[in-house]
Amino acid sequence: MFYQLYELNHAVMAPFRATADAMNLAWKNPLNPWSHTVVGRSLSASFEVFERVTRRYGKPDFGLPRTMVDGESVTVEEEIVWRKPFCDLIHFKRHLPVGTDKGPRILIVAPMSGHYATLLRGTVEALLPSADIYISDWIDARMVPVTEGDFDLDDYIDYVIEMLHHLGPDTHVVAVCQPSVPVLAAVAVMEADGDTCAPASMTLMGGPIDTRINPTAVNQLAQDKPLSWFRDNVIMQVPWPQPGFMRQVYPGFLQLSGFMSMNLDRHMIAHKDFYMHLVKNDGDSAEKHRDFYDEYLAVMDLTAEFYLQTVDTVFIKHSLPKGEMMHRGKRVDTTAIRNVALLTVEGENDDISGLGQTKAAQTICTNIPEHMRLHYMQPDVGHYGVFNGSRFRREIAPRIIQFAQTHGKKAKATTPVKRVIKGGKSL
Repeated sequence: MFYQLYELNHAVMAPFRATADAMNLAWKNPLNPWSHTVVGRSLSASFEVFERVTRRYGKPDFGLPRTMVDGESVTVEEEIVWRKPFCDLIHFKRHLPVGTDKGPRILIVAPMSGHYATLLRGTVEALLPSADIYISDWIDARMVPVTEGDFDLDDYIDYVIEMLHHLGPDTHVVAVCQPSVPVLAAVAVMEADGDTCAPASMTLMGGPIDTRINPTAVNQLAQDKPLSWFRDNVIMQVPWPQPGFMRQVYPGFLQLSGFMSMNLDRHMIAHKDFYMHLVKNDGDSAEKHRDFYDEYLAVMDLTAEFYLQTVDTVFIKHSLPKGEMMHRGKRVDTTAIRNVALLTVEGENDDISGLGQTKAAQTICTNIPEHMRLHYMQPDVGHYGVFNGSRFRREIAPRIIQFAQTHGKKAKATTPVKRVIKGGKSL
């Protein structure tokens, strides 16, 4: 009944949130003389903080209407080009001048781990000027009726393969965090089948390929508990009147609670600072806080079968690095990958996917030629900095674009790329 109580709590708090919102508007209205005083701003700030910490955050927009291409501003249009019950494939269509090269076609596979694909807004924004970008937009499981059937890790791999089929040959796939395992498995399945739509390259960023290496707190939790514990304690039924009523899910609010508890002091300080920014009328700093938490606090549910199979396969049994992972009854053979170039990216201070866990892909993909491999470790960034922020834009995004351009099927023969082991050093 925990999910039902969570929903009931939101319903009970609704009139209080509405009152706080109205009072916030009243106290910060410029026609109210108290709005120009410390007392007025303090009351307004209190009401806004209360409203924000008790609201349910809906799915944010990508909000990328324009980008710069060759120094010229062009419009960007979002279009859904492929649709399944649990995922939409979004194309960021750039209206380029006639004759402009589109750049490499890149499929970004977003994580299905509690947050929406919009968490990768910065990733898309950084790559968009130089590439034709598509992204998997996973659907909140509580919004999918039970009549649409189940969705597990095997289905996830099938979805990735179908998206690559839709986009066709010479596509480059980028997996951010959680999808690193299913993307690597999908590529292995395609290569083993001689699939002509296998990607030209794959980039794995901050992913749990082998969580036995430098295990983090997240990894340790999965390792210390049997699968039955997760089934009994975190799997819940979607309550009425949601479209997914009676579907078994891992609720997004539980995942968010786990992430926030890892850095609870940091989040409390952030909200205290937000309050002070409002009191001091520091609008820019307050807006940065709103932007971050509007995204961070927007969460989605995962299907129970996908969550449990992922925990079991990736974090408990370590099936992929052991060569024991199965897909539709067949073993996933990473040694079958021979024609797909591999780029792995890690953050030095990653506390979600420990240093070395993503690089393990280089070890298990033994038959990829040396000149088609690249590993990069970005100093001084955590998990989020692997795919977002200034260092991502400056250091990582250009490497992804260059790697795709170098290994695209249309690319001319080039000299082998140096293998980067650590930021600023090539070996």
